[in-house]
Amino acid sequence: MTSLMKMGAVIVAGGLGSRAGGALPKQEQMLAGKTVYQWSLQAFIEHPAIDSIALVVPATRIQSYQHIDADNIRLVTGGSTRTASVRAGLEALALGANDIVMIHDAARPGLNGELIDRLIEAMQTATAAAPALLITDAVKRQTDDKLENVQRSDLRRIQTPQAFRYQDILDALQDQALDFVDDLAAVEAKGHKIVLVEGRPELDKITYAGDLDRMTRLLDAASPPRIGQGFDVHAFEPGDHVVLCGHKIEHHASLKGHSDADVGWHALTDAILGALAAGDIGDHFPPSDPQWQDVESGVFLSHAIKLAEKRGYGLASCDITLICEAPKVKPHREAMRLRTAEICDLPIESVSIKATTTEQLGFTGRGEGIAAQAIAVLSAQENTA
Repeated sequence: MTSLMKMGAVIVAGGLGSRAGGALPKQEQMLAGKTVYQWSLQAFIEHPAIDSIALVVPATRIQSYQHIDADNIRLVTGGSTRTASVRAGLEALALGANDIVMIHDAARPGLNGELIDRLIEAMQTATAAAPALLITDAVKRQTDDKLENVQRSDLRRIQTPQAFRYQDILDALQDQALDFVDDLAAVEAKGHKIVLVEGRPELDKITYAGDLDRMTRLLDAASPPRIGQGFDVHAFEPGDHVVLCGHKIEHHASLKGHSDADVGWHALTDAILGALAAGDIGDHFPPSDPQWQDVESGVFLSHAIKLAEKRGYGLASCDITLICEAPKVKPHREAMRLRTAEICDLPIESVSIKATTTEQLGFTGRGEGIAAQAIAVLSAQENTA
């Protein structure tokens, strides 16, 4: 491939994916931390050889993709058939005749840079290339009254992305009356040299509802748990109680804060937001906003948990450390764990709350306030659609 040759990608997400179930098309459902289509889009965005990308989506769903804002991504509405959608994506790229284009199904989320590299290498000598897997199971053809064995040694499971010279695939798809089973079929009859490269099990296609859970398990290694850390501190002020991890404790002073000043849950909220790389509690609930005056900190914590769920993650466990000389935490620890487990929808064994002092050093040692730090572990959720 010459340095002047460009490479583009067409991601076909133009169907409604109703067989997968759920309220949203399958390409918009959450899978191991992000939407199905984002897995493929991110793989192409991150590959240095890909110059431009056409994301083909249903006309009725285009508003759901308007947030995508990048110079090298074209948002394209699909046609009535897959082939029509592919043609629309190709025309949006407007590559040179000998440039390379990869056409990929958004419903195959297990794409990575290594596979893209294999296709690029294959295109040095071929005019078309595609990933494929050997068939290892016994294969039989069923007739009305018997099963017939099928020789599997020369059978292959063909996946996407499939790579072509731009003008070759554009010409092959010009017949408006045809809808090909895949894009290789469009060029096979024209005598092009096709090379198959090693595919990936993670590139299996999502079609039915159970496929989303199966693919989540396959991609777990690609979406490891996310860990966040939070820290918060509040000074004492005149009062008769403090609220720590949702539990009221009688004390000779209260904690000063815009909300109920629950330093433990504030730290946990920041830990969850940190694991999501979603800023901090002040970004979501500015202390200058009067609507948060005296609000219970469970509102903040619930918001962070719901934000994680929206992004495909669930809180798996948490560890909160309260740092103070007084009040004594140990007598109240189990009540705090229970309240935290309830609001986080966690088993109590997944909630750790402990306390320590600073040996009378610093502001907590002088009894001027309470500090807290927290660790939150988020795991990718299985599809529940």
